Amino acid sequence: MTNHKILVIDDSRVIRMRVRDMLPQGNFEVVEAQDGVEGMDAIRSQRPNLIMLDFLLPRMSGWEVFQEIQANPDLQHIPLVLMSGRKEEVTEKITEPFEYFEFIQKPFEQKELIEAIKAAMVKARKPRRTPVTAPAAAATAAAPTATGGGDVSAAEFQALQAQVKQLQGEVTVLKGQLGKMLAFIKQKLK
Repeated sequence: MTNHKILVIDDSRVIRMRVRDMLPQGNFEVVEAQDGVEGMDAIRSQRPNLIMLDFLLPRMSGWEVFQEIQANPDLQHIPLVLMSGRKEEVTEKITEPFEYFEFIQKPFEQKELIEAIKAAMVKARKPRRTPVTAPAAAATAAAPTATGGGDVSAAEFQALQAQVKQLQGEVTVLKGQLGKMLAFIKQKLK
């Protein structure tokens, strides 16, 4: 009988088969999904012990699947390994260090896969900070001001600082991309 159910969400049949072949025989049941929509359905219905998620998927991207998983407290605890042929695709959306999931670059070898799975299992056990969404943070910040207060809890302040840091990272990435686009356009106009 299998101990662990692993969901592999990848549009490449070769990658899905490769993961299946690299896992120790008899210990794992591998469930496959070929796009993000199938993947989310499988996550909800199969409740896997581990998710291997390709970042670029049809119908619903790996980024969108990742966001749904992170937004749902019932799914956040499932160990997650993000896969991509280019790490830059992931770091454009998610800043490093990857605190709650592991990343593996394709193509990968069996040893790398096993190490990524182990690391993802450790990271999934880390306690989560409760995220403060921008509208909630604005409401929280506005409420004390309206009543003449102004006290913001340390946790809320840290959450806001983390959001600012993440946004600053995203702005930096966007500036770099814009610079590359401008250089490309200037080159074509010559």
